[in-house]
Amino acid sequence: MARKYSKASGKKVARAMRKRKAGTLKSGRSGKKVTSRKQAIAIGLSEAREEGKKVPKKATGRKKTKKAAKTSSRKTTSSRKTSSSRKTSSSRKTTSSRKTSSARKATSSARKTAARKSTPKTARKSTRKTTAKKATRSRR
Repeated sequence: MARKYSKASGKKVARAMRKRKAGTLKSGRSGKKVTSRKQAIAIGLSEAREEGKKVPKKATGRKKTKKAAKTSSRKTTSSRKTSSSRKTSSSRKTTSSRKTSSARKATSSARKTAARKSTPKTARKSTRKTTAKKATRSRR
């Protein structure tokens, strides 16, 4: 079976690990001291990649196995149940805030009509005139 990593890339990782242990290994962007073992390995592998050594490509995103997916979905559903039983008032708030856009439009139009009915017609006319004046001033 062929090697996944070349010997040279292993040497780069070993060098990075020694530097980390000595406290002289620094990260590329921030220049901070690296203390994490995993980060030291990642630095060694990236250096080997830059030099063109045999190193597998970076993993962009891990796929969950069926077992892991099932357990994670169980955890999320059980946490939802406990949080909703503890906080009934907050759950009511969230369900009321999840209205559809059409429902929001209906409530906003109902508010507007209620406001119109409560204010006298003369007051409404004066506000229309002032908004029209403001609009013409801003155009000039």
